[in-house]
Amino acid sequence: DRAGPVKAESATHLSPLAGLTGGDPVIARAVRVIEKVVDQKINILLQGETGAGKEVFARAIHAASARSDKPFVAVNCAAIPESLIESELFGYKPGTFTGARTKGMRGLIAQSSGGTLFLDEIGDMPVHLQTRLLRVLSEHELMPLGSDQPVKVDLNVIAATHQDIETQIENGTFREDLFFRLSAVKIAIPPLRERADFRFVLDRILATECVDCEVHFSPEAAAALQA
Repeated sequence: DRAGPVKAESATHLSPLAGLTGGDPVIARAVRVIEKVVDQKINILLQGETGAGKEVFARAIHAASARSDKPFVAVNCAAIPESLIESELFGYKPGTFTGARTKGMRGLIAQSSGGTLFLDEIGDMPVHLQTRLLRVLSEHELMPLGSDQPVKVDLNVIAATHQDIETQIENGTFREDLFFRLSAVKIAIPPLRERADFRFVLDRILATECVDCEVHFSPEAAAALQA
């Protein structure tokens, strides 16, 4: 253990983006790129395996931005049933369909207006909804289900996927124009097993989850986790 454990005090007081890395060169380079575009209204696509920390990255980008005091709305496109994802994203007016809320629902996209919309696992979004999302991104307005009046939205979008989007485009399961709209900046996040700052990540998680307790990983425990 060359660096030794990171104390909870130092880990929790790092700036949002600086706190993403303990010296890993790939992550450090990604942070430098993000620092240049974080408030430029440029869509960011995070690519990496499941468990690489894409949502942690997205939340840090939001926290480092001028929108940090506005909502961060995370949508897992793979976790919402296909039959519900349209109404969840775009919202609906009262009485639009059987089982709808009597007062209607403001969709997740509208809820993120002014803040950050995080579209996790964007590669799993159904193709017909990709078309609607593309219009929202280009026009900055959406049409709730059952409505004939568009709603203006102030969008800042971070998308993430573990999929090979280029292959999906070739297979016709992902729109090429949506991919280009979402990926003005592409960030590849390496899996934990490849990170040079593995011990830093362990201690950062421990500091976050165990704020008021004096607990540290022994070198043997950290080695077992890394293995």
